Amino acid sequence: MEIKGDVEGGKQKGVREPLLGEKNKQLVNETKDHHHPWMVYFTTFIAVCGSFEFGTCTGYSSPTQEAIRKDLNLSLAEYSLFGSILTFGAMIGAITSGPIADFVGRKGAMRVSSAFCIAGWLVIYFSKGPVPLDIGRLATGYGMGVFSFVVPIFVAEISPKELRGALTTLNQFMIVTGASMSFVIGTVLSWRALSLISLIPTAVLLLGLFFIPESPRWLAKRGRADDFVAALQILRGKDYDISQEAEEIQDYITSLEKLAKPKVLDLFQKRYLRSLTIAIGLMVCQQFGGINGIVFYASSIFDLAGFPSTAGSIYFAIIQIVITGVGATLIDKAGRKPLLLASGSGLVAGCIFIAVAFYLKVYDVAVGAVPALAVTGILVYIGSFAIGMGAVPWVVMSEIFPVNIKGQAGSIATLVNWFGAWLCSYTFNFLMSWSSYGIFVLYAALNAVAILFIVLVVPETKGKSLEQLQAAINT
Repeated sequence: MEIKGDVEGGKQKGVREPLLGEKNKQLVNETKDHHHPWMVYFTTFIAVCGSFEFGTCTGYSSPTQEAIRKDLNLSLAEYSLFGSILTFGAMIGAITSGPIADFVGRKGAMRVSSAFCIAGWLVIYFSKGPVPLDIGRLATGYGMGVFSFVVPIFVAEISPKELRGALTTLNQFMIVTGASMSFVIGTVLSWRALSLISLIPTAVLLLGLFFIPESPRWLAKRGRADDFVAALQILRGKDYDISQEAEEIQDYITSLEKLAKPKVLDLFQKRYLRSLTIAIGLMVCQQFGGINGIVFYASSIFDLAGFPSTAGSIYFAIIQIVITGVGATLIDKAGRKPLLLASGSGLVAGCIFIAVAFYLKVYDVAVGAVPALAVTGILVYIGSFAIGMGAVPWVVMSEIFPVNIKGQAGSIATLVNWFGAWLCSYTFNFLMSWSSYGIFVLYAALNAVAILFIVLVVPETKGKSLEQLQAAINT
């Protein structure tokens, strides 16, 4: 910006903004900092419809178990395969999500994911036996696995740095909302009707993709300079000066292009090892602390503890939604690391409460306190997970990888996440049979190790541009 006029009594043309004076500079900066165009919010809303779809996939099997088994005459083993095959589809989706998102773009990857989800739900709706049911579930799992990678990546790449944490956290908020809505609706509708209802978020996503821009950073990486500038301008607003942000992104992309294109094994070299360690470590912390075992089998835990499972499940769903929303409002204020540490501490406390409850039950001591202790532990656990460990690892993963390795490295981290989800849910019943309180002591210990990892390894990422952050980590 240039102004014409007298400066200290002399004519001076071409005076630049830094000479406007401290008060005016501050006003300009504040205007920039608080300029949040509606297009960023709209684009984020469309993208997180994929997260809502993710949630409906995970929540579908719980309320429909009895009806599906009865209508299709399935054994418990056959239904267990139907439920668990979702995670295998998600692992396949995780492996392929990065290359797809790099090749056809973030919007293209969401279209691919949507196609698999739509096909899967329709196959489930028309199923007359276990084989098509499993095929449909596998397809929705694949779509879910792609969504789990591409949605937080896309939202992080379109967001201004001061909003990036909160907007990316909406990914987890919509997942838990979708799962809870699926659970509630599934109690009043048939399993076939629920499969059709589950198509709605995907339909909204597919329609919305026609009205939102592609990720500017992906466009810059592909060398589409004009499209890159146009997309960034749309996202920031037509009257917003994007020159500095565009230059920073383009300079960073240019510096990355000078490097040889990394292969999978190159990701383990010193240059990228720290970011890969942070992402994989956080995914291990998220899954191996017991979340999927507790979520998948919460009703049976309530029953074993002598607490009404229906009431417990309702409390469980409400706590997830409310606390995840609170976390979204705090992440750009409190920061990523404090939320992770608070979350980890709460997970340890929740596990200890549950362990004590089942210890008292096993040894027949103060049995009257068992239901209250168990439900307190579960609610503390799920609330603590929702405030940090549920969303923040995905936020951090979306921030720390340079765009040239984001597809490959993100796929590896997402695969680790889904493998952990499968392993935790698969081993939970065996560990409960081994020791109903020992399993929660184990989870408490693993969450304590997670706290140590966060303290020693995970950096704070709030308030920095993606380029600044990635340059600091990957050097």
